[in-house]
Amino acid sequence: MSTRRTVLSALSAGVLAAGGVVALGPAPAWAAESRPVGFASLNGGTSGGSASAVVTVTTASALKSALSSGTSQTVRVSGLISISGMYNVASNKTVIGVGSGSGITGGGLNLSGVRNVILRNLVFRNAADDSINIQSGTTNVWVDHNDLSNGYDGLIDIKRGSDFITVSWNRLHNHDKSMLLGHSDDNGSQDIGKLRVTYVHNWFEGTGQRHPRVRFANPVHVLNNYYSNIGSYGVASTENAGVFVERNYFENVGKPTVTQTGDSDPGNLKVLNNYRVNSGTEQVRNGASVAAIPYSYTPEANNTVKATVQAGAGTGRI
Repeated sequence: MSTRRTVLSALSAGVLAAGGVVALGPAPAWAAESRPVGFASLNGGTSGGSASAVVTVTTASALKSALSSGTSQTVRVSGLISISGMYNVASNKTVIGVGSGSGITGGGLNLSGVRNVILRNLVFRNAADDSINIQSGTTNVWVDHNDLSNGYDGLIDIKRGSDFITVSWNRLHNHDKSMLLGHSDDNGSQDIGKLRVTYVHNWFEGTGQRHPRVRFANPVHVLNNYYSNIGSYGVASTENAGVFVERNYFENVGKPTVTQTGDSDPGNLKVLNNYRVNSGTEQVRNGASVAAIPYSYTPEANNTVKATVQAGAGTGRI
């Protein structure tokens, strides 16, 4: 398998190992998987909305109606639609941008207590709150090939017992607090045993912190991401979380990983073969407490991650 090829693409090739574990095989130098990889491929998988029920929306009212409909469907977003507040997304939806410049400005998407949602190829700009908020026991979500910037709060926040989620091939830029995983130090009763997320092939470009910032979740897999010119820190593990930071590319990152931030208690963090250019030392803690990753995968070589992610992350790639 070429090191320039991305990993985690077996589902697009239709390969499934015994016991439901994903067997991952070769793919192009930048991927446009037809199905999610990592945690979103488990727990019955994430297929999104029906491909035969398709609606194209160009206005805020049409978008709001399509997203909240109880129909399993694919919602095609055409153009950059200005909205106010957070629009709720129902279960069994695929929301996909048309071309490279379609998406949402001024507001965000809220996934609360739903299942089986795919968000792809969307631009998110200038959200007044979160750009994407996944909460309240939501499961099986794939957030893939989006471009997010300039939000008020988090760009992709996952919290309140949500689970089995993959965040892949997104470009995050011009923002401070990028991605929260677990919202509060007091929410362990709901979050312990949940919040299992795969972060793979994302590009964090000049962002400040939370890439991600983790509470309680174990394991969280941070694999083959590119971090460039990060202001505060890369990955944070707190509140006894277990985070595996593997073969990422850190460039101009003073603190690639930290095991405590804010008022939170420390978390556990294990690193393996990350590539560092003009970057500081990784903090690690009690790597034996980081649970094993429950799917098979073949990681990309760390020194090729930058080129792969720059070529493939963001919109216009699927």
